[in-house]
Order: sequence, then C-alpha cells, then structure tokens
Amino acid sequence: MAKHTATTVGWGHHHLQKRWLLALLLMLSLSTIIAFLIRAAFDPCDRNIPADNGIVTARHAIQVAHKRASQIAAADPSPLLFMKSKVVLLVSHELSLSGGPLLLMELAFLLRGVGAEVFWITITKPSETDEVIYSLEHKMLDRGVQVLPAKGKEAIDTALKADLVVLNTAVAGKWLDAVLKEDVHLILPNVLWWIHEMRGHYFKLDYVKHLPFVAGAMIDSHVTAEYWRNRTRERLKIKMPETYVVHLGNSKELMQVAEDNVAKRVLREHVRESLGVHTEDVLFALINSVSRGKGQDLFLRSFYEALQLIKEKKMKVPPLHAVIVGSDMSAQTKFETELRDYVMQKKIQDRVHFVNKTLTVAPYLAAIDVLVQNSQARGECFGRITIEAMAFQLPVLGTAAGGTTEIVVNGTTGLLHAVGKEGVTPLAKNIVKLATHVERRLTIGKRGYERVKERFLEKHMAERIAGVLKEVLSKSKDKPRGHLF
Repeated sequence: MAKHTATTVGWGHHHLQKRWLLALLLMLSLSTIIAFLIRAAFDPCDRNIPADNGIVTARHAIQVAHKRASQIAAADPSPLLFMKSKVVLLVSHELSLSGGPLLLMELAFLLRGVGAEVFWITITKPSETDEVIYSLEHKMLDRGVQVLPAKGKEAIDTALKADLVVLNTAVAGKWLDAVLKEDVHLILPNVLWWIHEMRGHYFKLDYVKHLPFVAGAMIDSHVTAEYWRNRTRERLKIKMPETYVVHLGNSKELMQVAEDNVAKRVLREHVRESLGVHTEDVLFALINSVSRGKGQDLFLRSFYEALQLIKEKKMKVPPLHAVIVGSDMSAQTKFETELRDYVMQKKIQDRVHFVNKTLTVAPYLAAIDVLVQNSQARGECFGRITIEAMAFQLPVLGTAAGGTTEIVVNGTTGLLHAVGKEGVTPLAKNIVKLATHVERRLTIGKRGYERVKERFLEKHMAERIAGVLKEVLSKSKDKPRGHLF
C-alpha cells in the first residue's frame, strides 16, 4: 500500500461519488437506492454532479418510490396524524450541517408527512449567499415547508396564528423579544422549547428568561434534562417548565441502507479504496465536527498508544487505521492543524485519514469497523451518530458522559471510558481489545443493532414526540393566550 501524508478525502470529489453512485444503481435493490440517494441529496457538495451520470434515472425512481411509500404509510399510520392541518412554526438559531438544525428539519418533514402546515424561520444568516443554506432551504421547499424571513410582519403573524411554535436550541430564545416584542406573551403558551445544548455558556438569562412560561421543554436525554433543571435553578434562579425527555431515532432511509448487505458491501469497498486501505484492515472512526470538545486530539493519542501496545507485545493483528470524519478543509482551524501536526510528529501518516465534513455518513459507517464517540466534558446531549453506528452493527467506544450512557450498555453494546486525559489509556486498551478479538467485536455490534431495533428507530422517536405534542397542544387549549403562569 502506498504511503500518504495523513490522507485527506473530500466526498465532494465528483469522480468518486460518480463511481459509487453508479455501483449502487447497478447492484442495490430499488428501495435502498432511493433511500440512500435521498440522504445523499442533503450534501451540498452533490449539487454540481453532472446530470448525465445516472442520477436522473434515480430521481425518476424516487418519484415512483414516493407512491409506494405512501401506500406503506397508509398501512402503518404515523402517531403524528393528529397534527394534520395544524399550523406549526419552527424557529432555528441557524441553518447548517450541525445536529440541531438537521433534527428540526427532520421534524418538519415528519409533520409535513401527516399534512401539517409547516413554516420555518432561521434567525441568523450570513449576508452573502451560503451554499449550505441554499441547499437545505430548497430541500425544505421541495417538501412543502414554507421558509420565512426571521423578522417582519409575516413572521409575527405566523407566530400568532400557529397552533405550535418550536424553538430549537437555547439560543433561539433571543428571537422572542427581538421580533415579537410586546406580543411575546401571546405565544408563550404555545411554545415547545427543544433544547440540545450541554455547555455552560448557553445558560444566559437573555437566552432563556421566558423558559418558565412556555408550554414545555423537550430535551434529548435524561442526564441533559437534569443538568438543565439544576443549572437554571442554581445559576439563573428560574424554574424549568414541564420537561419531556425524547430519545432520538434513526431515519427509515438510514436503516434501509444499514440492513442491505449488498449496499454495505459496495459502500465499504469504494470508501476503503478511496482511503487506500485494504479489506482486512481494521478502521476506528470518529465522525463529528472537528473541535476540542469532540475529543479528536485525545482519540489520536489513544490510537497512537494502542499502536505502541501492539508493537511492544508483538501482537498479530491486521493494520489499524484512524479515520477523522468532520474536517473543514476550507477553514483549517488551529485545532485541526494541531491534529495534523501530531500525526506527522508521531509518523503515523499512513494510519490516519482526515475526511471532509458530510451529511452522507452511511458510506463511512459501512466502511469502518468501530465507532469512537469521544466527546469531552459533559459529553453529548444525545449523540445521534452513536445509534446510527449501532444500526450498522458497529461496536461503540464512547466516553462515560452525557447521552452516550443512555445509549451504550457498557460491555454489551460498546465499551465506555472516562473523559479527559484519564480516558486516553483506557480507550487505547479498548482499541486493542476490539482489534484483537474479532468475535467480540461482531457480538457487540450485533447487540447494538438489536438495541436500536428495540428503541432507537424513527417510529420510536415519532411516538415519543407525538406524546409530547399532544400534551403541549392540550395545555395551550386550556390556557388562553396572553395569560402568564
């Protein structure tokens, strides 16, 4: 295998995407092709692929599949059907490839699927045209979601007539006073605040002063909900509203790919070829935005330590590789430069691969052998990539913090380690354990898949959200608008 300098791969490279998309078109079942391409369509890097590469045919197939999907939906009705004809306003602090906005978009599509009238507002946008925002907004418009400006009469009128207003993330609270002003008290009884943050700097009264007066707060994990209850009481001297914990679920599209062995094999072969690794090599990947809080630096230390352990004990294992998915090639931040310098310093350029950030995670989940969820401090609020990896029957090496502890059963569906420097050596040892015990790796992965099927599917998430929305709508009926708690 040729040596290369800390391999960098961007899946916006058209010739690579053309190869694996065409391979999928030839080899996958129709439903799986459609599912995968729908997910791939979110990636703004895909928008410039020439139309003559087979994707037009796939788009026609997608139209056919929508009819089939409607028939399936009729046989298996959504728990959100009671939202039909309801007016829902979704307010996001930003529109980006990060978890919060994408999750709110998913809710928008679930509500549109049952006939709700859905409006979307993005609070903060750059002054110049942004390719990601353009792509995501058009994805919403194609699905019937109406995109509004953040300010002005149309935004105010929509908020006042909405049956439900969902504020996404703590930062979205700034919009209430800035736009609604004296009318803010009229909509608070209809507001559901969906919170995903676990960082201390979000606990500002300017953001969440209206939190006690909304109909409810929806949070992704029990540990995050408890953190918010304690911090708001102790630091801000305010009380949380009725709080609902809603664990997330995997989309039907992702599950279709994860359960199609042909699809996974094709994706695995092509991604590994693009990385320059062999079939028998063992890949450990961290799939997250590159930042200190996500722990890529500590993961690379653990990976290097694992390589040293294997060398010292003269273990016979296939070559190990670390894959960092979530780089920003255009930004080249100080932190990412540190990561690349560390790789060069330790002379492990042929074992570490940096991949540009992407929404299309399925190819990488199909290609790797183990997911590393190494978020630091309080961990992830939930960590959706964890359940996505488990759907692909991948064992998870995660920090014993945040929502990861509510997903991963230590020793059964993955192995947990401490956050911070204290976790570096335990993670290194866990890397060696899974690298040297193939059967254990496969068994843990299978158990993770079974756990996903039991509680982390889209239908489970829809049921949990439906229960929350029913309660919130019931409260808003009982409480006249303009009446504060």
